[in-house]
Order: sequence, then structure tokens, then C-alpha cells
Amino acid sequence: MAVISKSFDTLSAFGKLKSLAASPFDLTAPGAISSERLGKYVCKAAGYDLLYSAQRIDEVVLAELQNLADESEAVSNFLAMKKGDILNRIEGYESENRRVLHTACRDIFSQEPINIDATVQAKAQLNNLNAFVSDLDNGRIVNSNNESFTDMIHIGIGGSDLGPRALYLALEAYRHPGRKVHFISNVDPDDASAILKNVDLTRTLVNVVSKSGTTLETLTNERLVRAAFEKAGLAPEKHFIAVTGQGSPMDDPQKYLRSFHMYDYIGGRYSATSMVGAVMLSFGLGFNVFEELLKGANDMDIAAEEKDIRKNLPLLLALIGIWNHNFLGHETVAVLPYSQALLRFPAHLQQCDMESNGKSVTKQGQKPSYNTGPIVWGEPGTNGQHAFYQLIHQGTTVVPAEFIGFRQSQHEDDILINGTTSQEKLVANMLAQSLALAAGQKSDNPNKYFSGNRPSSILLTDRLTPYAMGALLTLYEAKIVFQGFIWNINSFDQEGVQLGKILANRILGHFGDVREKKPADETDDPAGWALLRTAGLLDL
Repeated sequence: MAVISKSFDTLSAFGKLKSLAASPFDLTAPGAISSERLGKYVCKAAGYDLLYSAQRIDEVVLAELQNLADESEAVSNFLAMKKGDILNRIEGYESENRRVLHTACRDIFSQEPINIDATVQAKAQLNNLNAFVSDLDNGRIVNSNNESFTDMIHIGIGGSDLGPRALYLALEAYRHPGRKVHFISNVDPDDASAILKNVDLTRTLVNVVSKSGTTLETLTNERLVRAAFEKAGLAPEKHFIAVTGQGSPMDDPQKYLRSFHMYDYIGGRYSATSMVGAVMLSFGLGFNVFEELLKGANDMDIAAEEKDIRKNLPLLLALIGIWNHNFLGHETVAVLPYSQALLRFPAHLQQCDMESNGKSVTKQGQKPSYNTGPIVWGEPGTNGQHAFYQLIHQGTTVVPAEFIGFRQSQHEDDILINGTTSQEKLVANMLAQSLALAAGQKSDNPNKYFSGNRPSSILLTDRLTPYAMGALLTLYEAKIVFQGFIWNINSFDQEGVQLGKILANRILGHFGDVREKKPADETDDPAGWALLRTAGLLDL
């Protein structure tokens, strides 16, 4: 299967959509949000309903969005990715030059996996993990006092923290009795200190996650936590677990109780369903819960293979985002989950989306003449309503919104207050926000005037279960890579992260020189030295 790369602005649908954007559907017109429209603009997949009638689209725009998907061969590229074609590359330039196979982590549930080799590796790691968790559950792995392990500290940063942490918090309602997971990511020592003060180290496992085995923040935090274990008279090698690349410096049985492997064809921000998330989630929630998450993820992966955009929820969401961003000119998108359990999901999407599609170079190494990834942000409702919704409703910047909601609560612990339950109040607020943004409000009082025509979509399913969370995660992963395919950019590298790392290491070297009282040679980095001096950091 050939990999297809076509310049976004040369596609015939690009020019047609640009013309249509001059007069988009008016959501404020009388009868615009009709029962017929509400019922018509719904897309379903893996238990989710996408309600998109509050977007500024009509049948003509949808037809051109279909043409855009077809011309860019978005689905063919998605299938090529799943098959294992080398998509992480820039033609003619040095790049990572890798396959992109995060989907193989959950393709284990398919009768005919698309990439057999990667799926075999994923199965092998899952089997190893299942055996390890079973040994913990059955008391075959215990601490030096013959006690079970009750806590796990998960150490990672970026994709090794954001996705796994978001999933754990989302599914904490399903937590394994008597177990809890804690997270350390920031190299700020106060982050680690706050966790270490609140756990019994004798009954704690530490899961250290770094593909390369050289991530500075992660290794620094690992050393800090190891020192705490040693100070307590505990042997770290009997408490520490490694999730790393095979053969990395961390792949060392002398230092770790167990090692689980991640592979270079899975990017960090797409790694939550690999061992990066699996070890922690299986410990904290149970292996069976993690399997349910993988099933939901796999079903959404399969839904993403459909060429009809009205039946392909991730692709439709991607195309609506492109319509809003490239043609209506909206630079940002707010992801607004009406679920406290999804507290950290927007933070995960900030990395997954902006690290993937925050690019200003095409796959051919050229500067695009069009905008690529939007700014992604968000916060749970209804909290956000009392924070930034004022700007969303009446600000001078139009912010498209993606609401995420559930018909029932996770815990089902609710009561009637003033005739309705708390969950009904939550969902009613979400629906009301979407309608208010779309229709607006006319008033002679300018302070009470709402312009409307502020687009939004609603993602809705019954309950936030492990299956539903897996599907939601994969929905956004697929949305992001579809947009990258259509924009003709590489959504799988992150060169923008590297420059800051290089400069930080240089400045760290200056700290070391000062501490060891070495003569400062400021000719190699005059700006770095001057900044340290100006910041008052040379005399600490």
C-alpha cells in the first residue's frame, strides 16, 4: 500500500471550501436548529454519538469535506499507518524514519491483525504483564515483610505521564481494592517530595517509564526516589519496575524487579495503550479492566477505516476541525468534558494534538502556505462555565467547542434535588451551552447580546466505562492523525521539543562549572551565562 502525500491547498476541495466559507450556515436564523437537523447530523461509533448540528455546515459543505477526505486519501493513509508503512519521515531530510504502530497495541482483538509482527510483540508484552499482575494478586510477589504491594509510583514525563495519568484518573472508579497509583512527572523536587511523604515505601512499587532510558527529568526523579528507598533501608531493585526500549540503559535486571518493553514505532503521545500505560493501569485497576479499555480502543480504530465521513466518527470530527480552523479561521478549539473524572484528559490532548500537528514543514520539507494544528485547551464542566465561558460566549475570539458527556454517572451515587438529579443537571448544562453558543441571544442591551454562530459538537455515550474511555482515547488519536494526513505534515515527530533540551543541558553545564569553581568560559554560550547572571542564579 503506497503512502500518499498531496499538498492540502492544491486539492480541488480546498478552493471550493474556501468559497463556501464566505457564507457558512447561519445557526442564528429562525428555525435553523430544527428537529430535522438535530436528528440528521449524528454520527455513531463504538457506543458514542457525535451530535454536530451546532456546526456551521450544511449538505454542500459536508459533500466537499467528503471530497477533501477522498482527495487527500486520508483513510488510505490511515490503513497504511496500521499496516506499518514508514510514515514518520520527511522526504529528502534526516528524520526519525519510523513506522507508526500504536494501533497494534489493541489490534490483538482483531481476528486478522493488519501488522502481525507488531501485534505479536504487543501480545507478548501483555502476556508478561498478565503473569506479573497475577503474581501480585496471588501473593507470589510480596515485599521483604511478606506483605502485598498497595501503592505504585509512576515516574514519567510527556507521553509517559499525560495519557496514562488521564486514563487512571478517568477510571479511578474501577480501582483495584486496596491499591492506589501516584504520579511524579515534573523535575521540580517538590513534586516527588509531596508523593514520598504520603506513601508507605515498604509496600510501594515504582514504575519508571522512558523509551530511551535517558530522559533527563525521569532519570532525575528516579534517582531522587531511589535515594528515598535507600534511606529507608530498602533495596530499590526489589521495588522498581522499568518500562523502556529493549536494550536501553534501563533494560537492566540488576536494577529492576521487572522490565517491560516499548518499541520505537510507538510515539510517546500515542503510547498510553502500550506498556507505558498498561503496567500502571493493570496494577491500579486490574488487568481485566485494561483489556476492556483496549477493546474500546480497537473498535474505534476499526471505525476509523470507513471511507464515508458520515459513518467515520474520527474522520468527521477531524474534517469539522479543519473546516473551523482553515476555512472559518478559528485558531483554537476547546475540549470540554462534562465529567470530573476526565479532569486531565484535555491536558493529554494538548500534548497529543499540539506536539503532533504543531508543525510548519510539510512531508516534503517545505513551508506550508496554510495553517496546521490549532491551539487545544480545556477544562471540565460545569467548573469552566464559571471561569472562561464568558469569553467563549461574548469574547471577540470565536472558540469552537467539543463537549464530551455521559448519560449516567460512573458511581451512580446521586439523589433528586429540586426535582432533578445531579447528573441531569450536569448534562442539561452541557446541552444548554451548545445551544446558547449556536443560537445566541438578541437584545437591545449590548451587554446582554450574544452573537451566536459559535460552533460546537457534542460527544455522548452512556457511561464512562473502561471500554468507553478506550474508544474516546482512540477517537482523538485518529482525529489528530487524520488532520495531519490532510495537512500533509508528519504528525509523529517532535523536533520542537529537542532544541529546548539541548539548551537546558548547556545551561546545566554552567551550573556544574560554578559549583566546582571552574573558570567560566563564557565565549561558548554568552547568552546563557548572561541570562543566569541576570536571573541571580550564579550565587546560589
